[in-house]
Amino acid sequence: MSGTIHSIYVASNRGDEQTEVSTARLTVAVGLEGDRHAGTGVVTLIELEKILEFNDRTGLDITVGEPRRNIITQGIELNDLVGKQFWVGDVLLEGFELCEPCATLGTRLATEKVSGAAVVKALAHKAGIRAFVRGTGEIAPGAAIAES
Repeated sequence: MSGTIHSIYVASNRGDEQTEVSTARLTVAVGLEGDRHAGTGVVTLIELEKILEFNDRTGLDITVGEPRRNIITQGIELNDLVGKQFWVGDVLLEGFELCEPCATLGTRLATEKVSGAAVVKALAHKAGIRAFVRGTGEIAPGAAIAES
């Protein structure tokens, strides 16, 4: 199983808008440097395909940064990586849990036609994964993602 990085996003502080970056540094025990969750040793990933599927199902048109995940992937089933080690470029990660949508995300993406609860339901089990950063290195869009 393999895929690629589509894009990478960071937000310096909680609630800040996600910013797309052309390269990022992942560090053991830190995570994604410059991100609001740096220091946790954890990074979040979501599939581009799941975002597009969400848009089709709900009629919304969210951007790839709006689910607030760090790494947008393409061509790989992330849920299958929970409990496994995998490579993102030259950096080893270990998937440890699904990154389920929260009520805050539901509220942020809700519209008059699509409630926050409907947003959460549409993203349940499709909102990506959390992974421990087990190596250190630079990543960029186009880098390969593959099981260890």
